[in-house]
Amino acid sequence: MPVKSLIPEDLPPAAKILFGIAVENWMRYALVAGIAWLLAYVIFKKRWWRRKIIQKAPAGADVRRELKWSLLTAVIYGLVGTATILIGKTWGWQVYRKIESHGWGWFVASIAITIIVHDTWFYWTHRLMHHRRLFKLFHRVHHESTNPTPWAAYSFAPLEAVAQACIFPLIVFTLPIHGLAFFIFMIWQIVFNVLGHTGFEYFPKWLMRSWLGKILNTPTNHVQHHEKMRGNYGLYFNVWDRLMGTNHADYETRFEQVTTRPS
Repeated sequence: MPVKSLIPEDLPPAAKILFGIAVENWMRYALVAGIAWLLAYVIFKKRWWRRKIIQKAPAGADVRRELKWSLLTAVIYGLVGTATILIGKTWGWQVYRKIESHGWGWFVASIAITIIVHDTWFYWTHRLMHHRRLFKLFHRVHHESTNPTPWAAYSFAPLEAVAQACIFPLIVFTLPIHGLAFFIFMIWQIVFNVLGHTGFEYFPKWLMRSWLGKILNTPTNHVQHHEKMRGNYGLYFNVWDRLMGTNHADYETRFEQVTTRPS
């Protein structure tokens, strides 16, 4: 169902933008997290359980809490998105409409650059939110999920939701990007985010013994962060954690244990 068909016609223009962005974000989150939940916790639960990183089922109260905060996050994404669009249309931004104006090469490159920029933004803001003076205001809500589920992907306190949403203005005011390219990035980020919170390790056991394991992040890495509160701050990649020495010392051992459990 197109998002536009859900927007009440009598809303003011700014409210329509807000409503549209919030609903689109919620629908994207609900679809990806819902599929992950259905596969991991219903259809293939018994078959996949040996890959459950924390060998414990999440509580229903935790799922309800994650859904509540995620709904608020979608509204905040709508607010930040609306402000960005109104400012951009008034004073100018880098969003363009015709792919031909920059070419297909840049279209693909802009997606890759956005992913790298977001990973960097996430690492450093995430690490900063763990500062003792900021943690309660920004990040404590997310860490109430000590055994995260797919629904924890957007379970943020309002200030953290604002920080996460700021990737939109950061990109569109500094980088020429097509709307479709940013949409593809948003699909990437919610899929990777949900998989990282699902609680199951889906990567093969050989990953950590390859060069790819030194670059890509894994669900084990992020679930370990939820368990131990500090360290393992990365999102898509494990590069910043390795460069800054913030990986848990037993991260690779934990990955090995999870991926070699007997059936």
